[in-house]
Amino acid sequence: VQLQASGGGLVQTGGSLRLSCVASGITISNYIMGWFRQAPGKEREFVAVVDWSSVNKYYKETVKGRFTISRDSAKNTVWLQMNSLKPEDTAVYYCAETDITYDWNSPVAGCMVADYDYWGQGTLVTVSS
Repeated sequence: VQLQASGGGLVQTGGSLRLSCVASGITISNYIMGWFRQAPGKEREFVAVVDWSSVNKYYKETVKGRFTISRDSAKNTVWLQMNSLKPEDTAVYYCAETDITYDWNSPVAGCMVADYDYWGQGTLVTVSS
């Protein structure tokens, strides 16, 4: 199983980036896909999650309205569109997959690092002020 994340880079405050995560060795239609990030000296944190059908999508509170997660099972790819970027968004971004069946009424559904089985290698996003 391999998750290949890409699309990171250096962008100014207010700019946009689109991260991609291409899966091989698995069919992502069978998995819930999430994006996480880790800033220097900090723990890895949840950013966004999308379920199998794309009906349920949840975001970290501070990225709501700015980030959009999407997936295309035919392309075995999940994206994270990031707009209105801020310096505090600077981090290495990781995609990950889990086959846990969530109760999407739970506030922690899809948010826990420990729930995810496979992780991409990460792509660095740097937002300059």
